[in-house]
This record gives sequence, C-alpha cells and structure tokens, in this order.
Amino acid sequence: MSNHASIPFHRRKSTIVAGAVGAAVAVGAGVTLSHGFAATTDAKAAPKAVLPTANATFDYQIGGAYNPAKGVTAVSRDRSAKPVKGLYNVCYINAFQVQPDALGWWQKHHPDLILRGKDKRPVIDEDWNEALLDTSTADKRTRLAAVIGPWVDGCATSGFQAVEPDNLDSYERSGGRLAKAHNAAFAKLLAGRAHAAGLAIGQKNTVDMLADRTKIGFDFAVAEECGEYNECGDYAKAYTNRVFVIEYGNGGFSTACSRFSTKLGIVQRDRDVAPSGSGGYTFRTC
Repeated sequence: MSNHASIPFHRRKSTIVAGAVGAAVAVGAGVTLSHGFAATTDAKAAPKAVLPTANATFDYQIGGAYNPAKGVTAVSRDRSAKPVKGLYNVCYINAFQVQPDALGWWQKHHPDLILRGKDKRPVIDEDWNEALLDTSTADKRTRLAAVIGPWVDGCATSGFQAVEPDNLDSYERSGGRLAKAHNAAFAKLLAGRAHAAGLAIGQKNTVDMLADRTKIGFDFAVAEECGEYNECGDYAKAYTNRVFVIEYGNGGFSTACSRFSTKLGIVQRDRDVAPSGSGGYTFRTC
C-alpha cells in the first residue's frame, strides 16, 4: 500500500470547466487492461510520441503559467495554458475527478458518470472538494473517454509533447466503490488516445500501479513528494529515470536531491504552485 494512501497530494485548485463533447459509444461491461479505445478511423499512422529525457531541469506550473527560469528544459502546465517554445511541455489534465467549478456541468450532462454513495450524493475528495468520476464499468469508462479524450487531443493541438492525467489514485478515496483495476483500465484508454495524438503520457503518482505501467501504456512518471515518502527509487527504476519529481517540503526536497539529483528532474514548489511574483512562490532545483 502506498504511503500516499492516507496522505493527500498537494494538487492545485483549478478553475477549468469542461466543454461540450460528442456522443459516447457504449461497450460491454467488465474490467480489462486489454480493452482498447476506438478513438479514430483515420488510416494515417499516429505521430510518434517524444519521451522526456532523464535529469531534465523541471518546473511545475499547473497553478498558473509564467516565464520559466533560465536553464529550465521541461515544464508542466494546465491544458488551458500555452506550451513554451523550445521546452518539453507536459499538459496537466484532471482526468479522474471533477474540479469544483465543473461539477454543475457534469451534473447536468453526465450525472451517472459521477461516483455516488449510498445516499446518491457524489463521493467527494474532501482535501480538494472534488467529486470522483465513476470508472467502475467499461461503458462508463468509454463515455468518460468521450469527454476527456478531446482534452487530450487539445493538448496535442496546442503543441504539448506529453500529458499527465491527475488523480490516478482516486480509487483510494472511493470508499471501496472503485478498484485499482477500474482506474488502470481507464488510464489505458487515455494512453491510447494520447499515443494516437502523438503525445507521451505520464503516470501521475500511484506507486502501487507501477507494475501495470507497460500494460497501461505509461511512458514516464510525474511523482509528487516521492522524496518525502521514499518512493523516488521505485519510479526511477520503472521509468529509466524519466521522472519529474515535485517536492513541497524542505525535507523531501533535500532527500530527493541527495539521492537523485543527477538522475531525475527535481523541483521544489510551494504547495499552491503559485505563479512567479505571487506571494508564497517557491521554485528550487537541485
């Protein structure tokens, strides 16, 4: 069991609202990592995804875009932001939960894709006030992909090289209503969509899913606080050092740097990942 199971990640509070989507295609129920995503009928070969390099100088800007510091070679930004020319750009997507200001849209258009408790109310990640999405059946996963898949395509159209779908570990906050296999199966759909668009896809946290990385199709990792919880080595080994590490506390940052400064892309950010110039802004690399 991951150390993160009972400790919240320090994800930002975003204000992105989902847009309109096309019709979903229903498929049979069941959980399988071999279930593919029928995303396109285009006969052209998909563009080849570009993987990040190991030990990149990384900046985590999902709380707001700003000019990267000198020497930064890779950056992660929200899907609503523009990539940085000349850098390796990772596109952040909240793929397994619903940001608070988007809940009304989901309730109106896809109420059954929100995970609900016995009282029929949405199951909420209380640390971030985000409703969990329901990945429990193949039908729901395919319909979710019809909403979130275009976000992935939009990242490619904007010029990003990769995508990081957040809250892969939402099953740990589902009160037993979701299983790891459900989220792994949905992650596989997103990986297929990303690769079809020419994007690499990063495993966001969830060290318990490292064993499934090849079946899912992950290409690299984005690991929050792996220094704090002694998990950086697991990600480094699994992804041949293609790992972006974000630490928030001084202790975790020091630990990560002391052990992996020449191998992984490590950055310390403030917990709100605020833009440069904002109060509380922190940015340090090893």
